[in-house]
Amino acid sequence: MSVVQALRRPLAEDLSGFVALLRRLQVPHRVSEEAGEQVLWVPGEPLAEQVRGLYLRYPQGAGEAELPTPAASAQARPGFLAQLKASPLTAAVLLLTLLVAAITLGGSNFATIRWLSFQDFHIQGDYLYFQPWLETLYAGQWWRLFTPMLLHFGLLHLAMNSLWYWELGRRIEARQGSLMLLGLTLLQGLLSNLAQFWFGGPSLFGGLSGVLYGLLGHCWIFQLLAPTPAYVLPRGVLVMMLVWLVVCLSGVIDTLGFGAIANAAHVGGLLAGCATGLIGGALARLRR
Repeated sequence: MSVVQALRRPLAEDLSGFVALLRRLQVPHRVSEEAGEQVLWVPGEPLAEQVRGLYLRYPQGAGEAELPTPAASAQARPGFLAQLKASPLTAAVLLLTLLVAAITLGGSNFATIRWLSFQDFHIQGDYLYFQPWLETLYAGQWWRLFTPMLLHFGLLHLAMNSLWYWELGRRIEARQGSLMLLGLTLLQGLLSNLAQFWFGGPSLFGGLSGVLYGLLGHCWIFQLLAPTPAYVLPRGVLVMMLVWLVVCLSGVIDTLGFGAIANAAHVGGLLAGCATGLIGGALARLRR
């Protein structure tokens, strides 16, 4: 049976309590240092998945009175607060998204939206007039390259994107760390925004969906190259997301009057995510 990676944690984190718990449970393991991180290895992927679940419940170890039985360990799921604690970057991005939704009144307050949109604009009558993009950048407003991903137009738009970011973001943060998730979110947000502007021209667009397709592509390709339980998506999710992308590209959604879809952002995010998944999965495969 091959030895697989169960956890990868920063060097500054004290794993002694959790390692002691593994010893008491007689779980075979070893800890090594790689690329400035602590790596916990166990024999076999099924045991690695159990160890990850155990870590979510007892990151500092547990006393004898708290020690879980095998049955309890298999059935227990971490509570919501424990999941928040284990996924600080995911929670922070969603909190910032909710804050922006409140400030922009769910996408209806154009006075605040204009400060976060890809291009500055002013309203005259029923039309938006956009400032040239390069003028915006020359004025030092570089945050606009990223902030459209925080804009949402309506409660359903916000709810769906938030739920998917919670699902995908936690997986990446648990497997590759908070800094990796932050880097992927910013990179895929940037590239999806640029793709939408390049192909769609001056327009008001926003939402985390470009980033979500990027995270989906990252997990998909990474999992193909270096299988890990963290990136095993629920059955049908990948097919559903890709089918939805094709439906949006067909123009059906616009025709039915449900609003314009930022298709270029979705495709750009997906391609960027597949590229990062290819690189990350290949490197993980080489390390194994």
